[in-house]
Amino acid sequence: MKPVVGLIAGNGKFPILLGRSIRREGRRVVAAAHAGETRKDLKGYVDALQWVEIGQMEPIIRFFKEEGVAEVLLAGAIAKTHFFSRLKPDARALKVLSRLRDKKDDALLRAIAEEIESEGMRVIGPAAYLQEHMAPAGCWSIRPPTEREMKDIRFGWELARQMGTLDIGQSVVVKDQIILAVEAIEGTDATIRRGGKLGRGGVAVVKICKPTQDQRFDLPVIGPATIRVLSRAGGSLLAVEAGKTLVMDKEKVIGEADRKGVCLFGI
Repeated sequence: MKPVVGLIAGNGKFPILLGRSIRREGRRVVAAAHAGETRKDLKGYVDALQWVEIGQMEPIIRFFKEEGVAEVLLAGAIAKTHFFSRLKPDARALKVLSRLRDKKDDALLRAIAEEIESEGMRVIGPAAYLQEHMAPAGCWSIRPPTEREMKDIRFGWELARQMGTLDIGQSVVVKDQIILAVEAIEGTDATIRRGGKLGRGGVAVVKICKPTQDQRFDLPVIGPATIRVLSRAGGSLLAVEAGKTLVMDKEKVIGEADRKGVCLFGI
């Protein structure tokens, strides 16, 4: 009997993708979904679903134990703006928060994982279930990067790695080796819009897995919407870290990029 898998589901399509992939392997999967964040249609891709408020931990752990969960995956983010405006922590969550020296993403997620593992469950990463959805290396769009864009890729890569070491964000927007925007709490799409407005066309976006990032929790993710935002902002290139970036609807992403003349590159 294969272990039951529990998903702590955030927003977007990621929890659905994981639920579908895990069930395809013949494993039972249950999900704790967050009200106002998680898609309601997740119900069709898991064997059992429990709704909780943002910040609640006790109902999640109780539900997983009742369902016999052995392995847990954190699937999808909670919008950071909602984390502040809709947070309703229970006593267990407050206990976890009280142990933190700071509230950086990695520290918070590790603390949540430690609390879950204290109940005998193991927190694992999603990559093993999603290999076909990871970004490949090199150029994977029709249009290759120009010489100027390659310089921006190298410049943006080093900048993003330094920024990631500080656990600030995953993305930077650059043009002609000039920093236009650095991702913080607003998220990638808002960063692209801000950088695109300043760059006025031809901007490059570099998105990486932070060097200190625990890949059980927070893989970088792009999808068709990312390409649409980039195109509207005047972006010409999106470079991501190969093998560590999840590409939602990969065929649609490539098709959207090719239609808009956007170069896709895996570093």
